[in-house]
Amino acid sequence: MFIQHRLERWVAQTSARIALPLRLQLWNGQQVDFSSEAPRVTIRLPNVAAARYLLTPSLSSLGAAYVEGAIEVRGRAHDMIAIVNALARTSLKAEGKFARIVRSISHSRQRDAEAIRYHYDVSNQFYQQFLDPAMVYSCAYFEHGDEDLAGAQAKKIDHILRKIELRPGQTLLDIGCGWGALVMRAAQQYQARCVGVTLSENQCQLARERVRRAGLEHLVDIRLQDYRDVRGQFERITSVGMFEHVGIKHLPEYFAVIHRLLAPDGVVMNHGITTTDADNGETPYGGGAFIDKYVFPQGELAHIGHVLKAMQQGRLEVCDVENLRRHYARTCAIWTDNFEANADSARALAGDKRYRIWHVYLAGCSYAFEQDLISLYQIVGRKAGQRSAALPWSRGAMYGGGPAAAGHHPLRPA
Repeated sequence: MFIQHRLERWVAQTSARIALPLRLQLWNGQQVDFSSEAPRVTIRLPNVAAARYLLTPSLSSLGAAYVEGAIEVRGRAHDMIAIVNALARTSLKAEGKFARIVRSISHSRQRDAEAIRYHYDVSNQFYQQFLDPAMVYSCAYFEHGDEDLAGAQAKKIDHILRKIELRPGQTLLDIGCGWGALVMRAAQQYQARCVGVTLSENQCQLARERVRRAGLEHLVDIRLQDYRDVRGQFERITSVGMFEHVGIKHLPEYFAVIHRLLAPDGVVMNHGITTTDADNGETPYGGGAFIDKYVFPQGELAHIGHVLKAMQQGRLEVCDVENLRRHYARTCAIWTDNFEANADSARALAGDKRYRIWHVYLAGCSYAFEQDLISLYQIVGRKAGQRSAALPWSRGAMYGGGPAAAGHHPLRPA
């Protein structure tokens, strides 16, 4: 009875502060609407014990309760995330345990590899439920804002290849190559000699098969390999959506490895998610804790200022920085819509629990990018200490000209 009385007080206080298209269904059949608007989300508490999740509705506690089946939530993921964030802001204090905490995560090769396998080796078919046909699992580039997902992903890859000033026949290393779309594009458009490395066995297997079917085996080598074990030097290096797994403390080492692998006059492009908290704190109200537990174990986001400093510590000069936060908000929104459109298949492939994890994760990412809780930057760099003549006069080459500029069509499924 004590918890029930606390819940009644919480409902009264919350509904007095904010109107939400939310319906709360209790274990005894009672239901409460939080506004006169038709509910878009329904939360059902199957027993009195489940009420505790609403009394301190952090993103971590409510997310875990939904994922573990302790509560039932119905509605579209975009609405679920917006309402849960509104509940957290209304009920919790942004400081204290719900602040943007800074965690220190211990990294090792074994733990990093296990984290990669946990996230990426669900199944290739699972990722096909929401990605574009080329399976590009990173922020797309909506040049005009009206592109479909496949077209925007093709433009993203072309944008990167222009940024690194890729030339025909050059060598290119792609760190965290995913299912191989970038190296295949580089080989097809520039006849670049490419090496792609990943720690995901599923990605490696399918990427190799796609390379073989495209007849690019003479140009593209896909390896199941840690980037720290790569030897040799490359004229161009790309890293797309990988450095979030490195760990904040290890970023100078990561960039130092890139420096070792980069040819003297080479160009590197790092594309990755950052926190918008200057102290490298997580997203507020427990969002970071949820992601660490259920989605990206070992993942850490650094602030862009920290990243730029780490690049300099790794003896790389930053030449260009571009914020693509708006692009990732849209990318994740499309992924969420695709995921919900293929809900039955996704659930059959991954199981109920993992389905629920991804259902809220994708929409939660879209919300976080939209609200400036996290961001996405592409950073172009070169080896530090070179003469100024090595630098381009302008950004002109990034936005027009060259073979990649003609790539306004979607990437062909390999």
